[in-house]
Amino acid sequence: MDRHISGRRKKGSVIKWFGFTILFLFGCVVAGSIKRKYEQPLERSPSNTTDQNWAAQSYGFAPHPHDFRDPIIQVYASRTRGSKGAFAVHTWIATKRSGADRYIISQVIGWRLRRNGTALFSESGVPDKEWYGNEPMLLLDLRGNEVEQLIEKVEVAVNNYPWAGEYTVWPGPNSKTFIAWLGLQIPELNLDLPSTAIGKDWRPVTETFGMSTSGTGVQASLYGLFGATVGLAEGLELNILGLSVELDVLDLALELPGIGRIGKGAVFSAQK
Repeated sequence: MDRHISGRRKKGSVIKWFGFTILFLFGCVVAGSIKRKYEQPLERSPSNTTDQNWAAQSYGFAPHPHDFRDPIIQVYASRTRGSKGAFAVHTWIATKRSGADRYIISQVIGWRLRRNGTALFSESGVPDKEWYGNEPMLLLDLRGNEVEQLIEKVEVAVNNYPWAGEYTVWPGPNSKTFIAWLGLQIPELNLDLPSTAIGKDWRPVTETFGMSTSGTGVQASLYGLFGATVGLAEGLELNILGLSVELDVLDLALELPGIGRIGKGAVFSAQK
């Protein structure tokens, strides 16, 4: 009899704590939506104002290719359109080879899959432009002669992305899965995607255990719905239903669903 009572109590405690966790995550999403409403918009400050098309789109994170001739790799995130923007971002990667007069932007877009049979596209453009009215956030900025070899690796990895013919908003694979997969293939990028990059933790069931996206830690993720990550770049991260809570010990920062990063910003950069 006592065993049955004890078992019911334990079951009730698990349900209660799970309920509290869901309410906390939902509260973070609501708080993040309110925070975004009152944030000051980021002003554009492009590096080359003589190019009017560039000036109209660039936020100043990406140097104009006429101003900067060295190779460069950048990764960006921006809040998604519509109600999804309350808790999720879209991500993309931009590369420019040495002496090139343009950037190549690679990204996964769901509606293009329905129209073209593939969600993955690589095309020239302005890397740091807004995404459906939402300003970009710079996540990675690598510059210098040695970056040329990394661009070659990026191009190979982009061409070999295995889920170009699939797209699922939640839990993945989606645009964040694509960037996270690039990080796994090229650990030199040291990619650390934000908690709002829902889909970054998506993995096939056969690859539930593996390295973290940054290549500095390990991850266990059950189809991107439940999991945990421990790494130098990621810190300690817990994933529940695709929503992540991250404690970045080295940078003394906290990342929450919807809200994003609280504390020191994290942009991995190397400039020569």
